[in-house]
Amino acid sequence: MENQPKLNSSKEVIAFLAERFPHCFSAEGEARPLKIGIFQDLVDRVAGEMNLSKTQLRSALRLYTSSWRYLYGVKPGATRVDLDGNPCGELDEQHVEHARKQLEEAKARVQAQRAEQQAKKREAAAAAGEKEGRTAPRTQATSDHATPQRRR
Repeated sequence: MENQPKLNSSKEVIAFLAERFPHCFSAEGEARPLKIGIFQDLVDRVAGEMNLSKTQLRSALRLYTSSWRYLYGVKPGATRVDLDGNPCGELDEQHVEHARKQLEEAKARVQAQRAEQQAKKREAAAAAGEKEGRTAPRTQATSDHATPQRRR
């Protein structure tokens, strides 16, 4: 077992789990809701494999279940699955509602971050323009219908 490479990131652990338990975990597409208590099942089944610690498994599971893919899969009528893909009961309404709220909050955070980044880019562009002596383009104060003034 010492020859096995160590998985360093939660994403690597998720990829390993998707390969090891393809009927439960997926690396792409919509994820299926997992059985409640699946962490202990994982600990029992992958103990010693790939030098995985409980902390690594817990972190990977947290990342997987908080992903947008997973949250989209938690919907009314969906069935939870165990490590082998066997059905383990339907989702409770409270779990569906919790997933919906988590997804809304995550989307709001991303939208706020994007707005903040765009504002910073605009500020930086404006500051760069002022530094080089450029100013914002002026708008024409007179209308197109103004008559030219005569020379006296």
